[in-house]
Parts: sequence; structure tokens; C-alpha cells
Amino acid sequence: MKGQVERVFFGRHERQLDDKGRVALPAAYRPQLGDRLFLVIGPNRCIDVFPAADFEARAIELAERVRRGEESDDLRRSVGHSATEVTVDGQGRIKVDERLRTYARLDPQSTVVVTGGIDRVELWSPHYFADIEERSDAALAGAT
Repeated sequence: MKGQVERVFFGRHERQLDDKGRVALPAAYRPQLGDRLFLVIGPNRCIDVFPAADFEARAIELAERVRRGEESDDLRRSVGHSATEVTVDGQGRIKVDERLRTYARLDPQSTVVVTGGIDRVELWSPHYFADIEERSDAALAGAT
């Protein structure tokens, strides 16, 4: 349903990116994610990970918002050209496309912070995540 979150992802996990650009997803996320996923550039240099059905629904909704003039064609294009469909292998790993790794500043053999973003999973370089974590925690601490 539109606007309804059907899966919830939470927590913070550190994983190692292997020399082939693969990262293992946390076991707790795998049943909700399924075997077919979409990776797409996210804000602040993270990579958003969506179950295929969730991404496809979001893409259709985005196209409708563009058609109504509520969102830009540039946003639609960015989401469209950056999206990569991947499958989870038998060891729970996904291959992160080189273009997405470059965007997120993930180097082969580097640590990847895998976080639950409530309605999505996010992949971060430790450097960028440290900044986001500090800013997000400060915002939460200031919330009443």
C-alpha cells in the first residue's frame, strides 16, 4: 500500500567488502530482503538497498510524481540510471557495482557499515557514516 512501511530494518553491522566487490548482508535482514534486490544511490553517499517489489513500487510512484510535476525529471533519471538489480548468493552476499562503490567511496577490502534505515538497508563507508551518525544522534538528542 502507498505510504505504508511493510518491512522494518534496524541495527548497525560492520562487514568486509571482498576483492570482487561483494558484501555479506546481516542474517537478520535476509528474510525480509529476499533474493532479488535493487541497489541505488542514496543521500549523503550511501547506497540504498531495497527488496525488488519495494523498489519497483517506489519507482512507479516516483514516475507518477514526476508526471504530476511534484518531482523533477532529474531525480527520476538519477534513480533510474543508478539502480542496479542484484541477487543474493548462497552465502548471503551481494555484488556492489563499481559505479556505486565509487559513489559511496567503498574500496575493495574495506569495511562497509550496513545499517537498518527503517524502510531500507543502507551501505556506508565508515567515514561518511561517522558523520551521519553524529548528526543524526545530535538531532535525536535535541528532539523532545
